[in-house]
Amino acid sequence: MTDVAEPTTRVPWHLRGNFAPVFDEVEIGSLEVSGTIPSAINGLFIRNGANPRTGKSPHWFFGNGMLHGLRLHGGRAQWYRNRYVRTGLYDDDRLPMFNDDGTFDRTRGSAANTHVICHAGRILALEEAHLPWEVNERLETIGAHSFDGRLTTAMTAHPKVCPETGEMLFFGYGLLPPYLTYHRVDASGALVQSEEITVPGPTMMHDFNVTRNHAIFMDLPVVFDLDIAMTGGMPFRWDDSYGARLGVMPRNGSNGDVRWFDIDPCYVFHPMNAYERETPKGREIVLDVGRFRSMWRKGSEEFDSVALLHRWVLNLTTGQVTEEALDDRPAEFARVSDAVVGLPNRFGYMTATRPGNGDAVFATELLKYDLQNGGRTSHDFGPGRKPGEGVFVADPDGTEEDAGWVMTYVHDAATDTSDLVIVDAQSFSGPAVATVHLPRRIPFGFHGSFVPESQLPEG
Repeated sequence: MTDVAEPTTRVPWHLRGNFAPVFDEVEIGSLEVSGTIPSAINGLFIRNGANPRTGKSPHWFFGNGMLHGLRLHGGRAQWYRNRYVRTGLYDDDRLPMFNDDGTFDRTRGSAANTHVICHAGRILALEEAHLPWEVNERLETIGAHSFDGRLTTAMTAHPKVCPETGEMLFFGYGLLPPYLTYHRVDASGALVQSEEITVPGPTMMHDFNVTRNHAIFMDLPVVFDLDIAMTGGMPFRWDDSYGARLGVMPRNGSNGDVRWFDIDPCYVFHPMNAYERETPKGREIVLDVGRFRSMWRKGSEEFDSVALLHRWVLNLTTGQVTEEALDDRPAEFARVSDAVVGLPNRFGYMTATRPGNGDAVFATELLKYDLQNGGRTSHDFGPGRKPGEGVFVADPDGTEEDAGWVMTYVHDAATDTSDLVIVDAQSFSGPAVATVHLPRRIPFGFHGSFVPESQLPEG
């Protein structure tokens, strides 16, 4: 059961406060709303996060996946529901990840706890070491999804869906060769391309970038450590000798087409966006990312630096790389409108953070960046009210990039409950347009998506 009866000093930060798991699965209707939910917001907001069923886990990134969903329609909050992703780990947290013949089983040991997306009529719960797990609109688990047996590697928790072609692009990294494999799924959901990419060794490649014509891999110096893995902890550490580089490949290319650009050592969990542009100096790729100076030099229990919004510019003509800090405010969980993924964007959104671990890592604000004019606007939720990742929801009748809303779950320390808060993206610093009140808390988690009604699975 939980560790709540033990002295606080013995309970790690990721199991205390609003990081602590909840254990019941509930469904709540007739939700109280302050303000007015825009009638154009029709769909399902889902967020994933690590929620260890036993109450214990050695790291924040571990623990069973739990989905928190809120259905919106016609200006009403119809229901809230939370459900565990019922992988093999749900039934047995000691389930070995290897088969009897020594091969790695991509379904065993899966937590499916990091992200949740919808593509080609399937809702997929994701984490980066295993296959994705499919759930239905009511968040009930259907099972592991292997794209008709074509996917034989892990799948990143951060695939990119091209707004122009409908393709879903992703990769999987491995602790054994192949260390990196790129995949392309067509708009119908069929896996049509898999390419092994040569990298020096096993690294933790959490995310990547795409543009209209390219995929960009981040080969950075957080490497797999077998000795740490044997202890049961997060099996990665910083390695000064590994180096850091970005690999640019045509989206339908292969290993021989990858062009590598060396950069200063750093780590990136989440980019904001990437795009191509023509300049007098040649064709360039612009990448905006949340850049950490380093990661896990002294162990993976603590974050030893903060993420700051940075820009890399890769000149494909000259081979030069430039790096620029865009802000000195710590922030993470970068997002843009789905309509501009891989395309030139003016706006981006991040969650403000603070140095430290535990609740200290979250601030009370979401940030909106105007990358064209250099401005930053914040939405402050008030004392003791801390948001998670902000997800942009486009106004179907809007024409401007930021026409729409940003929604997030917000924890209120005073009541130990959570709300879904909806902010007008074009009046970002103003009052929320709507707050859906939940009579319970939603633990701090990772990533989520808004799935419009038209994209939800049938039935």
